[in-house]
Amino acid sequence: MTRPKKWLMQQKNMRGVLYALTPAMLWALYVFGWRVMAVVSLTMVTAVITEGMFLWRKGRPVSEASLVTGALLGLSLPQSLPLWMGPVGSIIGIVFGKMVFGGFGMNPFNPAMVGRAFIYLAFPMEMTTGWTTPLFGGIGALTRWSADAVTGPTPLVAVERTAPPAYSDLFLGLGAGCIGEVARVLLIIGGLYILWKKYARWRFVLPTFISAVVMGGLLWLFNTPNAPDPLYVVLSGGLVFGGFFIVTDPISSPKTMPGAIVYGSLIGSVTVLVRVFGSFAEGFMFAVLLGNMVGPVIDWWVTDRKKPEDEI
Repeated sequence: MTRPKKWLMQQKNMRGVLYALTPAMLWALYVFGWRVMAVVSLTMVTAVITEGMFLWRKGRPVSEASLVTGALLGLSLPQSLPLWMGPVGSIIGIVFGKMVFGGFGMNPFNPAMVGRAFIYLAFPMEMTTGWTTPLFGGIGALTRWSADAVTGPTPLVAVERTAPPAYSDLFLGLGAGCIGEVARVLLIIGGLYILWKKYARWRFVLPTFISAVVMGGLLWLFNTPNAPDPLYVVLSGGLVFGGFFIVTDPISSPKTMPGAIVYGSLIGSVTVLVRVFGSFAEGFMFAVLLGNMVGPVIDWWVTDRKKPEDEI
């Protein structure tokens, strides 16, 4: 076994994503308590160790992308999730979403969403019940391990109960939800930062949001049951979080401009369709994995397919 000269491969763009996620993480700490730090820290550490087990024995450093994977997974989980489940998701995401395909740069699926999908399907009760309403005002939940005094439904569940939260609560992070998705104003600021620094590309972000608004607007105009208005579509669930930080993953997304537009449009539309017609309250995770699956086909259709005139 060759010992690597550096244990971590420095990647400026990945570090920039972590910086952009920091404000939303700090807000979650303020309104949910210190338990969120444990959830996210465990997923990040486990992701690094899991990838390291494959790479260190070959003398290769772990990529900073593993830290991003762990952070995205942890932030996409409810703060009440049993602490051991997050690391399980990290292991599944890194091993079966990344390393079995050859490691960094070769994974067709977003590892964080692979890990989250496993937790969601294996432990549905823990992922869909026991939501915590943020404690806002004064020092918030900074003196608590967990803000477990008041619980309530997420915005996506609340809309089905005809008691949706106010838009301002959704925007400012005063509603229930997963750790990193509640403070949407901070996610937007962080998302604009990675776009400005060119760590992410507009060609993925805009089609995702536009297609979600269009699909949501059409269903809303036709009075489809459980279909909220377009603004609520964007401000609820994990669309803002995923639209900036998941869809823009440079490895598991298409490489062409037309492919990116189709990819983002597919994810935004499927997210809304699953929310409205599916059995799951949130559809973004499934939409991303579906987009990852067809991404290479989209690029092939754009670049390598034969033109009709060439077949004559």
